[in-house]
Amino acid sequence: MFCPKCGSILMPKNIGGKRVLGCSCGYKAEGDVTIKEEVKHVKKEVHVLENENDPTLPLADYACKKCGHPKCFFWELQTRSADEAPTRFYKCEKCKHTWREYK
Repeated sequence: MFCPKCGSILMPKNIGGKRVLGCSCGYKAEGDVTIKEEVKHVKKEVHVLENENDPTLPLADYACKKCGHPKCFFWELQTRSADEAPTRFYKCEKCKHTWREYK
């Protein structure tokens, strides 16, 4: 809600043991105040590449965490907000085990 006098947003305040909506200009809204907060969480779906030995993926000298093979394919995805580092996915060339690492 906004103040009808100055247009500022009305903030909840405790005045005389009651919660009212008030403005910095002195205006106080009449009636009881109920504050509701809704937080929506959006789950992101991560797609792991299933194509066997995709020739477009780079091959790195990185040991597999499962079998120890010294070569893995890798790719990066931005799975979190833009100001966070991307997530790097690895897929073993030999056993096809796939895992992720955060920077």
